[in-house]
Amino acid sequence: MITFMQSFLKELEMESIGTRKMLALVPADKGDYKPHEKSMRMKDLATHIADIPSWINMAIMTDELDFAASPYKPKDLDGGEELVKHYNENYEKAMELMRNTSDDILEQPWVLRNGEMVLMTLTKLETIRHAFCQITHHRAQLGVYLRLLNIPIPGVYGPSADEMPH
Repeated sequence: MITFMQSFLKELEMESIGTRKMLALVPADKGDYKPHEKSMRMKDLATHIADIPSWINMAIMTDELDFAASPYKPKDLDGGEELVKHYNENYEKAMELMRNTSDDILEQPWVLRNGEMVLMTLTKLETIRHAFCQITHHRAQLGVYLRLLNIPIPGVYGPSADEMPH
């Protein structure tokens, strides 16, 4: 029977195809673009997507993330080429770690907090699953940003409307 880690490896490999396609399309000159005043800037959203595989490493290697002790300081990335490069670095580290980690750790708790305020308490398995959900969720958001900028959207789970014959 396949292990959770083997399943996660396959899933990250598959999801990375579409994620790289979307990140590659982010124009460096549109980093400040926001479709709504409450939205993140495109640059921040895309950088967050490129960072998410590192959350898999955090889930495996640590028992918590405390934003009060370790504030999120994303890299300053401009455009698709830098985003894909950063994503690939995080992807490779996550893949290597998952290849060398047993499912035995997956029932251990993992906590996301901001000082005394606990934001989430999950198992390490649930934390890794949460990272995958975040990739999909934020990649879809990025697709909306790109669509609103009239940038053709690539297919992720099959052809997109931009790839279909009209």
